[in-house]
Amino acid sequence: MCRIAGIVSEKISQNEIRNSVKLMCRALQHGGPDDEGIFEDEKASLVFGHRRLSIIDLSSNGHQPMADVGQNAWITFNGEIYNYPELRQELLRSGAQFKSGTDTEVILQAYLNWGTAAFARFRGMFAFALYDVGKALTYLVRDTTGIKPLYYSAANNELCFASEVRAFKQSGLNIEKDQDWPVRLLAFGHIPEPYTTLKNVFSLPKGHFLCWDHRSAGYTLSRYHIDGLQSVITDKNEAHRIIYNALSLGVKRQLIADAPIGVFLSGGIDSSLLTLLANRQKKEQLKTISIFFDEKSYDERSYQNIINNKINGQNFSHLVKQSDFEAVFSQIMGGMDMPTTDGINSWFISKYAHDDGLKAVLSGVGADELFGGYPSFNRIKYLGYLRKLPSWMLKISGHFLPDHYKRLAFLAVNHPVADYLALRGLFSLADVSALLDTSIDHINDVLFGAALSPAPHGYNNEHAEWFETHFYMQNQLLRDTDIMSMNHGLEVRVPFLDEDFNRAARNIAPAIRFNKRQPKKLLIESFDNLIPPEVWNRPKMGFTFPLQKWMKEHQLISDTDNYKGKAAQNAIKQFKNDSIHWSKAFALYQVQNDG
Repeated sequence: MCRIAGIVSEKISQNEIRNSVKLMCRALQHGGPDDEGIFEDEKASLVFGHRRLSIIDLSSNGHQPMADVGQNAWITFNGEIYNYPELRQELLRSGAQFKSGTDTEVILQAYLNWGTAAFARFRGMFAFALYDVGKALTYLVRDTTGIKPLYYSAANNELCFASEVRAFKQSGLNIEKDQDWPVRLLAFGHIPEPYTTLKNVFSLPKGHFLCWDHRSAGYTLSRYHIDGLQSVITDKNEAHRIIYNALSLGVKRQLIADAPIGVFLSGGIDSSLLTLLANRQKKEQLKTISIFFDEKSYDERSYQNIINNKINGQNFSHLVKQSDFEAVFSQIMGGMDMPTTDGINSWFISKYAHDDGLKAVLSGVGADELFGGYPSFNRIKYLGYLRKLPSWMLKISGHFLPDHYKRLAFLAVNHPVADYLALRGLFSLADVSALLDTSIDHINDVLFGAALSPAPHGYNNEHAEWFETHFYMQNQLLRDTDIMSMNHGLEVRVPFLDEDFNRAARNIAPAIRFNKRQPKKLLIESFDNLIPPEVWNRPKMGFTFPLQKWMKEHQLISDTDNYKGKAAQNAIKQFKNDSIHWSKAFALYQVQNDG
């Protein structure tokens, strides 16, 4: 697990390229504290940079950027390939030569033997740049579920890439700010892919690779992963068996590490299940990290203790108080790569995991999306009914409905993104317009001007799953988990997003996979002999902090004098009266304190 950066350019000198990449690596040092490496090919006007966090093969053999034995290709790689032992054996049988025991070198040999077809064979989380010396091609490749970030700029015959947006800002290159990012943040609560806070800097789509041709200084963007259904499983017993076997295998292979590894244990279904499955493999070596609060309504210690009493490892439990939040608020803000209304919880749990001696942890992200764990799975059907109302009625609804329902006015726009914003949006169109003092037409163009990849339109469970996976999980949960954990030199692994487990789950008929009365029922039943009833037979909490209270007491956020404009000041007054959610105040704070 690392951080990567690089530049390919004939517009500036090799010395300038090298210096820029070194600046980028310096900005990424927190995510790769163990080692730094630079590779350059002056003939190709190319420099790759790498910051290393050692997880597999802790020796100097894992130093990057890395080349194959014959130096036919070079790579700078961020992530883990969990099935690399099997791929390595297959490659050895075909005559490949290795000089290390790393998964990085397996990527190189897989590409040299199978070409771009190799990318679909990797099981893991990854983002890498690979330079084919003989063909004069550079590839940027991202994993199938977008766990690891990879940003690029391919403007003006120049390719620049990095693991974090902040690296572009520090590169010394002429990178401009995207003036429309506040529109996206106030509408979504995050910056949705492929956009960033920078102009012409985009997120590489998951399951895709970019191929840069050094001869023409041009590129193509191709999809290597197609998540098609193999067969539809309609037998519930077979579904239980498949879920049990696939997740057990996914957890087993994601425990591969030569450094200490543990589990984030919140006390909910997903983290409890991962802890119990990991305990089968690691036993006394397993460590769990938990958080609790003085605020009783957020305290899940009783559920955490139920699981900890069933495992052989060691638990580290940490009390987080208002004073802790106040003390590290500036560090949390500095840790963000891009504005977001999430990530505070991930910052704390990652800090404690690092302080407790861990370099890698398992997280339960992904289960809610696969098995209908969010309220949106039951709510989405109502969008279908509301869509039948006249658009003028929907448009004016934002002016007289209570704040929580104002976002329904998005349905006046005929675009799939409007459906998502009606479900999970932050501020309404009218509110965004007032807060930013910009026209509704401009906001509509920013939010709905681009075409969206095909999405379901049935206003059913599959529709909700698509939204939760491609918007909320992709742009908020995964991104914020990655950036906040890597701020502390910690790797977070997500077994529910294992490629084989995902494929197996999605092959199960929706009528079995989703249950409107009991969220995640199929998952619970598949492990009914493992998960205690006390853990699953209770209201869902999620991994949440008492931020409504804490932010009201935090002067930087709650003081109306810190905000410009009547609309912003009124919003903060509403927040202090508990009329609006803390996430709105937090987003507004970031917009008004940009730079």
